Amino acid sequence: MNFFRSVLGGAAKIDIALKDAAERQVVEIPTSQEGKTEKLPLYIENEAVVGSVSITIDNSSKKLEHMGISVALVGVIKMNGNIHEFMNIVKDLEPAGILTENKSYDFNFETNDRSYESYNGINAFLNYYVRVNISRSMATKITKQIEFWQRNYSNPPDTNSNIKMEVGIEDCLHIEFEYNKSKYHLKDVIIGKIYFLLVRLKIKTMNISLLKRETTGSGPDVYNENRTLSKFEIMDGAPVRGEAIPVRLFLGGFDLTPTYKDVVNKFSVTYILNLVLVDEDDRRYFKQREIVLWRKADRAKKYTRIEGAQTYEEGLPTDGGRSPDEE
Repeated sequence: MNFFRSVLGGAAKIDIALKDAAERQVVEIPTSQEGKTEKLPLYIENEAVVGSVSITIDNSSKKLEHMGISVALVGVIKMNGNIHEFMNIVKDLEPAGILTENKSYDFNFETNDRSYESYNGINAFLNYYVRVNISRSMATKITKQIEFWQRNYSNPPDTNSNIKMEVGIEDCLHIEFEYNKSKYHLKDVIIGKIYFLLVRLKIKTMNISLLKRETTGSGPDVYNENRTLSKFEIMDGAPVRGEAIPVRLFLGGFDLTPTYKDVVNKFSVTYILNLVLVDEDDRRYFKQREIVLWRKADRAKKYTRIEGAQTYEEGLPTDGGRSPDEE
């Protein structure tokens, strides 16, 4: 991959290059154009964002008068047509003056607090950029930015109790369903069972779905957007009392993010398991339960041998494969 990009503006061209771009893992992200994607370099947690900026002066002008050149690490939330900038760390590259030759600058944004992940949602988007500005007094500012993708990992939850719920209609229906956990990593498997304790309704079908709920705004302006990520039938036909139906839902096949709560007080993302029963009169009975998703760090481990004894060193987190102790 080549993440060198440029823009012409007035009397100069700006190029931004991220260090190790060719070797860095990339993430494929949908663009605003339907069916189109772009590949962005991936940064993990507070990994330093390092690179260089090149300023090329237009041959026709031979010089560039400016009021200062700077590079910034920028985080923005785009929501309902509005843009909120929650991070803007600026480093000056050149004081006001005149450039008479092409020039390059290095930048290094070390371990900045990027606690929020990049996110492309339904109505909310969180993005990170490296942005270069050339300020000019009597002319339009020359600006160039490139985007990178931020991803953070979590430790396993300290507590993770199972989920037990009931669906009941007095003297007609009593169902209990149980899931093995309430918190799952993004490649986990939801395992559960549904028990029929009383069945006097004629149940036609039963299905379970995984819903993604994106919440934007607050107070009277709060807005929820639900999207069904998966829906599958777990029973076709009438159950009998005492019957138990197993449930197994593999999360690895879906495009999921962790659960986000009140990101910069702008939006939240939650996930919900929705159980729906339909009787022969097409009446629907349902029960919902929120689950928590978190991102597990898969750590690549390299093995060395020291005086005949095997040991290992932990490498950087990766998104693919399992470490040897998970085999």
